[in-house]
Amino acid sequence: MSKRTSATCFLLFNLLLCTEAKAQTDSVRIKSIPHGMFWENRAQKFSATDHGMVMVAGGKTDMFRDPNVTYNTDNAPKLMFRPDENFVLTASVEHSFENKWDGGAIVIKGDSLNWVKFCFEKDYTGARRVVSVVTKNISDDCNSVSLKTNKVFYKIAKADNVITLYYGNDGKNWFLVRHFQLDLKPGFEAGFLSQSPTGKSCTVKFADISYSSHKIKDPYTGE
Repeated sequence: MSKRTSATCFLLFNLLLCTEAKAQTDSVRIKSIPHGMFWENRAQKFSATDHGMVMVAGGKTDMFRDPNVTYNTDNAPKLMFRPDENFVLTASVEHSFENKWDGGAIVIKGDSLNWVKFCFEKDYTGARRVVSVVTKNISDDCNSVSLKTNKVFYKIAKADNVITLYYGNDGKNWFLVRHFQLDLKPGFEAGFLSQSPTGKSCTVKFADISYSSHKIKDPYTGE
């Protein structure tokens, strides 16, 4: 093989890799998110609109690192994107709460040991629970308010290394759930997750999705 042929093959190989990587990054587009989205663990079924999506998780799917170090898994379907350094992401999360721990979540992930899962899930009592899991090597699992409805509005804001989580009933008025630091390196990801740790499946509807690349000034108002 000549040097020219070898160089041409090398360039074509790298072009193929770049094209494949771009296709993966841009595999899903929705109007509300100004960034290409990609799968980390594909959903069983998926459909999308301009401002929402329906994601079906298969059975025995979860994202958790047990403080007892007896249950560590990250196989739940996640549709992710690479956001701006500072941003605000809101969405409504809705599902039927059929099985224990069934849930839908907004996720921020730096790597396998550093991430946030803001989840609306069926808890161990059967309640429909606002739950936040902050993982820094081990998961800190915090159960918040229980709701009577199958639908909740979530808002997650990142301002430098501070992340603030909110829930609401109408997508306009917000209550602060959690406010904490999480150091994330460039290239971190955000997105949407569905899970069914004990069931056979969980269908989660994400709607009213809105994204803004701005830095909040007041964590109590989220503005």
